Amino acid sequence: MSDLKINVCTSSDASSWRTPTRNQKRKNKRFRKKMQHLERNGFLEDKHKYNHRTGRSTHHQAPLQNGASATHTSLPTSTQNHRLPHAGGAASLFSSKPSASTHILPSLTVTVMNQGSHDKPKGPGNTRSLTSTPSTSVARGHTSTATPPAGQTSAGLPSKYVALDCEMVGAGPKGRISQLARCSIVSYEGDVVYDKFINPSMPVTDYRTRWSGIRRSDLVKATPYSEARKEILRLLMGKVVIGHAIHNDFKVLGYSHPAALTRDTSRIPLLNRRAGFAETECASLKRLTKAILNRDIQTGRKGHSSVEDARATMELYRVVEVELERTLASKSQAS
Repeated sequence: MSDLKINVCTSSDASSWRTPTRNQKRKNKRFRKKMQHLERNGFLEDKHKYNHRTGRSTHHQAPLQNGASATHTSLPTSTQNHRLPHAGGAASLFSSKPSASTHILPSLTVTVMNQGSHDKPKGPGNTRSLTSTPSTSVARGHTSTATPPAGQTSAGLPSKYVALDCEMVGAGPKGRISQLARCSIVSYEGDVVYDKFINPSMPVTDYRTRWSGIRRSDLVKATPYSEARKEILRLLMGKVVIGHAIHNDFKVLGYSHPAALTRDTSRIPLLNRRAGFAETECASLKRLTKAILNRDIQTGRKGHSSVEDARATMELYRVVEVELERTLASKSQAS
């Protein structure tokens, strides 16, 4: 705590006093006689001494609590009943109104300085603390251990999972060179994130409509390959990409995705086991979907739909997601 010191300053300028009237002089004379009588009988010892020349009483300096001290001259008679603030209290500045029948009171300035006291101040608790403690506390080094929401695995949040499927057309002699003509990307929930027809960088010689579902009219106002490729790679960046025989899709994109973030449903033994196929067999997406999801895809003469295939791929992955990710995590730790 800070030190406390009390300084009381009073004005002793004679100009601050009014000239006493005749009635006041008589009262002061009677008062002086009473003070003389009290002094002779010892009532003013150690407390007051009366100055018979000035007609004023003075206080002896006495130590205050908490080591504080006060130095002051006496107040006029009409103000002697006013007490100074307690030494343990806060600093204050006050003045008294002048009495109509006596003198104008000088102003008082009190500075309080506490010398190393840890005691609580006595009297009314009307002082305010100079420092305050925040009402809220901050826990440091806290680590959240909340249970991951449904659909979240060791690989991350569902928003990081996308399924990709591409449809190709042929270029070059006899259409042997595969070119990207449509690309679809769906989210973990199967919502379409991207689906565009793409104009290949090479002239198309075979639309492969029976399988791709692409027709000449679909590519008239299609997005140029270079522009579409940038859009697609931007969506795949940092995501867990799921596809069926996905190496073919990456090849037409001229792209290589990190193996740790790639899930190929044509090479997941757990799916083959669920479908009743040999674990080493590379089963088609159509067969896996029928065997596990009991749904027919890639039917009719209109060709395949990349959106339908991407959704089927994501659904197959989600069937074995928990067990697959646990297996991949244990292999990663073992290595």
